[in-house]
Amino acid sequence: MGSRIVATGRATPRTLITNHDLERRMDTSDEWIRTRTGIAQRYVISSGESLVEIAAQASQIALDRAGLKPADLEAIVVGTVSSDYGFPSFACQLQHRLGLDTIPAFDVAAACSGFVYALSVGDTYMRAGEWSRILVLGVDALSTMVDWGDRATAVLFGDGAGAAVLVKENGPRGVLGSMLRSSGGFWDLLYVKNRGVQTTMDAEVRRPNDDAITMKGPELFKIAVKSMEDVTRKVAERARVKLEDISLIVPHQANLRIINAVAQRLGLGPDKVFTNVDRYGNTSAASVPIALDEAIEAGRVHDHDLIMLNACGGGLTWGANLIRW
Repeated sequence: MGSRIVATGRATPRTLITNHDLERRMDTSDEWIRTRTGIAQRYVISSGESLVEIAAQASQIALDRAGLKPADLEAIVVGTVSSDYGFPSFACQLQHRLGLDTIPAFDVAAACSGFVYALSVGDTYMRAGEWSRILVLGVDALSTMVDWGDRATAVLFGDGAGAAVLVKENGPRGVLGSMLRSSGGFWDLLYVKNRGVQTTMDAEVRRPNDDAITMKGPELFKIAVKSMEDVTRKVAERARVKLEDISLIVPHQANLRIINAVAQRLGLGPDKVFTNVDRYGNTSAASVPIALDEAIEAGRVHDHDLIMLNACGGGLTWGANLIRW
């Protein structure tokens, strides 16, 4: 008895920021950003917007597509590092927003690997017989954590939410396997000190430089490529699936060069890799579910296809999920 994703949904903030918009704010250019990241635009949260509300929109879309009501859910698992509070969890806030009570709702903090981790956790509980219908999300707003004067990081991040409805189901379809990994020894390659000050792009108050996201890009690039390749191969091997039989890989949308390098090392052509980093930027834990939702909408996912999700994020954390759609 396993779990199967029966519906997905996505939502973003209302403010769209292009590379040309950033040219007017900092020493950068559209060409500089595109050639190094593949990003052309991103959505960022503005003053007065609620990330919980954005997550609720994505959740309701997924529930509607699944033909379910919030009251049908037995649990909520959220991959995020963007809660407005140290506690309660983001998942508890979302639970309340959806009008639910008593069902378990909790966060999984794995940065950009958050959705891959949350999906694995949800699937494991369902295999153990605990739940039959759950909501799994990846939600983040890392734009609130950057120094908007630092072009190395400020150009990268967008905000959003992606949701998936999982149901317990017999048969060959569903999550075939997952693998999660982390290495705290590399924590300093990508981190943010604390959440003492959250600032949106349009806020008058600025986040202090030493309290903003810090990233060692070249070192992170090498480890991200190696780790995502490795975990993808191992999940496929564990499930006794050949890489060439995978229909589509939906990776974390951090950087187009990382995505291309992973695909090349796996021997997969562009027709087997879904990318939307050009339109969303790096939305952290939200990137995989947003990309998966877009891939489904674009007709890139069909019944019984083998779909691989993979990601790498701060921690460092990395992981993959293999799904028979």
